[in-house]
Amino acid sequence: MKREPLVNAALFLSLPAVALWAVSTDEPFTITLATRTAILALAGVGLNIALGQGGLVSLGHAAFFGLGGYAMGVLASHAQTQTPILEWPVLIEGATSMPLIWLVAMAVSALAALGIGALSLRTSGVYFIMITLAFGQMLYYFAISWPAYGGEDGLSIHLRNSFPGLNTLDPIQFFGLCFVLLCAALLLSARLKRSPFGLALNAARQNPLRVRAVGVRPFSLRLTAFVISGVITGLAGALFADLNRFVSPSMLSWHTSGEIIVFVLLGGVGRLFGPVAGAGLYILLEQLLDGVSDYWQVFLGALLLTVVLIARGGLIGALAGSEVAHD
Repeated sequence: MKREPLVNAALFLSLPAVALWAVSTDEPFTITLATRTAILALAGVGLNIALGQGGLVSLGHAAFFGLGGYAMGVLASHAQTQTPILEWPVLIEGATSMPLIWLVAMAVSALAALGIGALSLRTSGVYFIMITLAFGQMLYYFAISWPAYGGEDGLSIHLRNSFPGLNTLDPIQFFGLCFVLLCAALLLSARLKRSPFGLALNAARQNPLRVRAVGVRPFSLRLTAFVISGVITGLAGALFADLNRFVSPSMLSWHTSGEIIVFVLLGGVGRLFGPVAGAGLYILLEQLLDGVSDYWQVFLGALLLTVVLIARGGLIGALAGSEVAHD
């Protein structure tokens, strides 16, 4: 494990290094790619808390990613048209302030994760996977049939939302904002893992009967981890929608859930910087292979199969020379 801190440090510095290089060479598209990587890594950090620390294989995390995106889209679109979201019994208006939008996105995702988790966590294994997938697909089809906010065509936002003291339309400033939030999520994940809660969650993942025997409910631990995971993923969804200035039902699809799982698997399940490595590798492969073939995902599938069968510690494990993912 001695090499892993060095690998983590290199990954930590690589994103801002790429962004600063892109600024110096006047490559705004590269800054956008770095921003996209940071946002998708943030979604992966959210899932990694449930999957890596709690052992919860969720195929419905796109539900929280999409809810965060739609929270941004609904608030921003009503602010654009200067029409209230709700007039009775209380007046609720739109907003273009990022901090407010993030709070709403995280609150909506927390409530959804609480409801979905309370039902899904009564099962385990493949049943848990399928129930989370079912909830995600329910929200996906609801968004398709929601004509007030674009339905299947999605919802466009004319201007990026604002953050005090920053010009969010400047690519490097928006990247910096997303990178700071990624760092905060990584710090939270690291502290959770080493906290009494994280240790109990890890114990519940390995031996729930023993945890129950000492008076701790594994259900409560897993539900708390699932809600925290959903909140972080919802925040990533709001940022992703702001990056594209567009939100659509595809953010809620099972394909998006699969992509987020791929980030965690490629980087290393349970690794702190696994989602960062996985998201970075995914974006890199997408850019390099997309020009080679329209079916570049075939190469990604082969790489994922290699990781699962050979490098079970993911990219981080391969670089650090260890497959140990948990303390």
